[in-house]
Amino acid sequence: MNTSRPLEKISHNTLFREGDIFVLFGELFGRGYATGLLEQAKAAGMDVIGITVGRRDADNTLRALTDEELAEAEANLGGKIINVPLMAGFDQDAPEGTPTPTELVNEMTMDSWQEHKLDWDHLAKCRELGTERFKASLAKIMEQLNGMIPAGKNVFFAHTMAGGIPRAKVFMAIANRIYKGRGARHMPSQNLIDSDLGKLILQNFDEVTANSFGHLLEASKSIRERIEADGGQVRYTAYGYHGTRVLIEGEYKWQTYTSYTQGFAKMNLENFAKTAWDNGVKATVFNCPEIRTNSSDVFAGIELSLLPLLAAFKKEGGGAWVDGIWQKCQDLLKDDATVEGMLQKVSDYQQDDAMQPFYNFEAWPMQNSAAQVDKTVGTSQEIVDLHKNRKELISDELSQHVVAATGALIFGEASEPAAPVLWLDHDMVAQSLIQSN
Repeated sequence: MNTSRPLEKISHNTLFREGDIFVLFGELFGRGYATGLLEQAKAAGMDVIGITVGRRDADNTLRALTDEELAEAEANLGGKIINVPLMAGFDQDAPEGTPTPTELVNEMTMDSWQEHKLDWDHLAKCRELGTERFKASLAKIMEQLNGMIPAGKNVFFAHTMAGGIPRAKVFMAIANRIYKGRGARHMPSQNLIDSDLGKLILQNFDEVTANSFGHLLEASKSIRERIEADGGQVRYTAYGYHGTRVLIEGEYKWQTYTSYTQGFAKMNLENFAKTAWDNGVKATVFNCPEIRTNSSDVFAGIELSLLPLLAAFKKEGGGAWVDGIWQKCQDLLKDDATVEGMLQKVSDYQQDDAMQPFYNFEAWPMQNSAAQVDKTVGTSQEIVDLHKNRKELISDELSQHVVAATGALIFGEASEPAAPVLWLDHDMVAQSLIQSN
């Protein structure tokens, strides 16, 4: 793939109706993209069914939710949860009496991690165990789910699983150096990719972000065949990231946050959708714009790709709602700062010499450079400093609108999706929000 394929028109739901089934394949936590799509399903009158990743006890045993936890999770979801723990990844799996990958990572230190070698034969056994555990739990879930879907219903599977970073203190310290380190604290992201630690993390990203989608497509085959035999239809969506077209010098151009370590797994996710599509299954990965979430906050400067949405609002027609958003954003800034001035800082950043090598779609995901990180983190800090309150940022205001817009765009497109991989760029996000407000 040498260019992205953008969503080019706003479609509306023509398939899903009251009583159809919406399956959220991933537990709902905090702020994130899934909430926008979930709200669309509820508005259409669909019955919501969710799954849980389960919880781990102090001895690392993975278990189902307690009655209290289940009630809280179902209230948060607004639907029924199948209470079989479905934790993707293998970072906490190991043969009895042997260390888990996370325990092995915790043996590393900031001084030793780059030279620290892992036992790949052992890790292969851990990965196999994790995959077997996941597929066994998934089979139980599909059996229960099949009994919850009446004949004649359409089904929407929304895959939301992502991530896979081992819970190890040393990695958080490394991440701060890679994604936020400037000057003497800078650490090339290539160092992580070249290390055994990096190779382990990339494998776990694949299991959580990509392979879980492949397992879903395979495990739900019998449900899909039954639904289609009864005259219903089945759709699959997943959340990707592969850069976004945003306004740069007045035109929509592709750009990306760098360094996006999960990018390799996101491309594998796209490949599962392409294979399913080639086999007649309507599965689409929607590559969504950058927003600030609980999981993305480690990526310092990711909001620099989001802020140009304010300019897109005006380019796509403006109006009273757009004027209101601009004023709300202006009110978040200090008295001597303006939205226009902030956007000029973003424009200067986009056009800086240090950033030019990173507008290379075919080379994605590229590794960072000292000059790029310095410019990204430095500009991010300058923009945060323009705000009255560091905990009330324009990027947070915009993120919630992007979540709503992508939910509407995905739900509308899912009835008759145009392709297995589609990019939701700032033009469509802006148009969707202006139309709906």
